[in-house]
Amino acid sequence: MNHTAWWRDAVVYQTYLRSFADSDGDGVGDLAGIADRLDYLAALGVDAIWLNPCYPSPNKDGGYDVADYTTVDAVYGGMPAFDKLLTAAHERGLRVLMDLVPNHCSDQHPWFQRALAAAPGSPERARFHFRGGRGPDGSEPPNNWRSTFSGSAWTRVPGEQWYLHSFDSSQPDFNWANEEVRELFDDVLRTWFDRDVDGFRIDVAYAMVKHPDLPELDDPRDNPYSWNQPGVHEIFARWRAIAASYQRDIPLIGEVWLAPEQAAEYIEPGRLDQVFFFDLMTRSWHPDEFRASINATVDSVPENGGGPAWTLNNHDVHRSVSRYGLTEAEPMDTDDAHARRTRARGTVDVELGLRRARAAALLLLALPGSAYLYQGEELGLPEVMDLPDDARRDPIWFRSQGHEHGRDGSRVPLPWTGDRPTFGFSPTGESWLPQPDWFAGYAVSAQDGVGGSTLSMYRAALPLRRTLFADNGFQWLDAGRNDVVAFRHGAGVSVTNMGSEPFDVPGDWGEPVLRSAPGDGRELAPGTGAWLRQ
Repeated sequence: MNHTAWWRDAVVYQTYLRSFADSDGDGVGDLAGIADRLDYLAALGVDAIWLNPCYPSPNKDGGYDVADYTTVDAVYGGMPAFDKLLTAAHERGLRVLMDLVPNHCSDQHPWFQRALAAAPGSPERARFHFRGGRGPDGSEPPNNWRSTFSGSAWTRVPGEQWYLHSFDSSQPDFNWANEEVRELFDDVLRTWFDRDVDGFRIDVAYAMVKHPDLPELDDPRDNPYSWNQPGVHEIFARWRAIAASYQRDIPLIGEVWLAPEQAAEYIEPGRLDQVFFFDLMTRSWHPDEFRASINATVDSVPENGGGPAWTLNNHDVHRSVSRYGLTEAEPMDTDDAHARRTRARGTVDVELGLRRARAAALLLLALPGSAYLYQGEELGLPEVMDLPDDARRDPIWFRSQGHEHGRDGSRVPLPWTGDRPTFGFSPTGESWLPQPDWFAGYAVSAQDGVGGSTLSMYRAALPLRRTLFADNGFQWLDAGRNDVVAFRHGAGVSVTNMGSEPFDVPGDWGEPVLRSAPGDGRELAPGTGAWLRQ
């Protein structure tokens, strides 16, 4: 792709479909709900929307347990609703990205059901990772691999073989050494590209290929044999060729939870177009950590290859308001290092967190590359930490016996108005996850047209970003203080005061055009970001 491909500097809005807007009153968000709010998204200034999985699914893991990759679940409106949404989005100049889940499927997928009915060693089982157990009666798992969601990564078919699942037992892993699996997903890509879908975000892209020997681990908490295996790049080169055959810009974006230097290998020429450089999202509110992460990412982007996708929020982590406002963390019993950095619980100063999250958003939107926003981020929503235990849906909660609360708190349906019972989410007052009373203060209706609101800041930032930070080099600026993060990009300058004292912006850095918090003149209060035009 050439340097002007639309995705290189796009702003993409992630819709967690079940929680965005419910049009039919069943308490579950749907495609018509998104279609009804497309003008809201267009006015926000985004270039594309990314739909979390909307395929038929038992929903054991929020749709990431796919039973059919080639159609849309009726609960979301089916294919008629999808086609209407795609057409309406394109009419507004919005592109639509879908979510591809190629590491695993639902245990209700026809292929896995056939595998269960087939004999050990059969072609049906070769599409997955079936192995005999250890011990005299095969009652012990084939190895000591752990599920990312807690517990063993193996589940036994009663009385015989075991199958591998990197996540929940309802999500058996595909065997990507099997050509039938590769051909299945070739067909899946073509199915959606033929319908004019604009690209795919690829779930756990770095973990699809496993070491062929499935070796025992020295430390079960660290499994290098289940991720970043070299064979994965061959798959993406194959997919890149399929996308290129359509003669339009169709980006493939990988979810790659690796250090920037490793993540960059996925966007070498001929592979993926983008990867999420999650490193920045995992960093604490500290100037040295932000600078180190940004440097590592910018320096690792390959020449003539793909580009970085930056984000501070998504459906798998606590919202940035609560992460940056966490003043005292509780001990966390989990093997997942990413969870310890992004889903810590404890005492949260929401006012402090919101101030920092707004400043961090301006910093992120000024970086070279594309930016991904998660629904509700533009409202400044904090994490919902206190969901009732009986309302939780995340398999992490159940597999960890309640030791790890999981991701439900970032998936609570959005507040559109200040009105109970569901703040405008559903016309009947149903909501698949309960919403807290304090959502009223963050509703779209409470912020729409209100100067200084978080929504107003995002609405001002996104169109300004297009002209201010057109890709024309990246250069750090010396603020004379370590606690101020400042850089020049294109015709703009981004300044973030991460310290505890005010900072006076030098006159030769340009004129202020946007702030994350109110202020006068060139003084930036602590926890404030600003954009300047040179």
